[in-house]
Amino acid sequence: MKQRHEVLFKQLESYRSYVLSVMENVTEEEAEIIPFGFKNNIRWNLGHMYLDQYLWIQAVTKEKCGVPEQFKSWFGFGTTPANFNSETPSLEELKNLLKEQPAKIKDVYGERLEEEFPPTEMGMHTIEQVLIRTIFHEGMHLQAILDLKKCIQPSF
Repeated sequence: MKQRHEVLFKQLESYRSYVLSVMENVTEEEAEIIPFGFKNNIRWNLGHMYLDQYLWIQAVTKEKCGVPEQFKSWFGFGTTPANFNSETPSLEELKNLLKEQPAKIKDVYGERLEEEFPPTEMGMHTIEQVLIRTIFHEGMHLQAILDLKKCIQPSF
């Protein structure tokens, strides 16, 4: 694997570890709270981060990534926790999925990062480009989680 690909996966793992460290003292109950002025909660943001990487990989490769179809109705663009039901993954389940995801992506796509595909509407045509985009996107949702935590845990 090329050195820049190793760096990309190291960043993906490092940023994901940071997201998970931010979640260490968040309870299931706190992850459900939607403070005034917010559309979503912490649990939704985590599920959306997980789903987003796979959706963009699918958008580029046109291959199924193994994420259950229901994730789109719970965590897809434009959804809210109002879409949750008894089958929606818990905070702990989402944290486990997020923890495992970087290694799974590396295992499945690590040797295909520069493979060319027809471009998406955003112009991305490699998995490498998708991962760069999703790392940025994850940072946006990390900030949302940090903002939510400030409302939920005032001493944070």
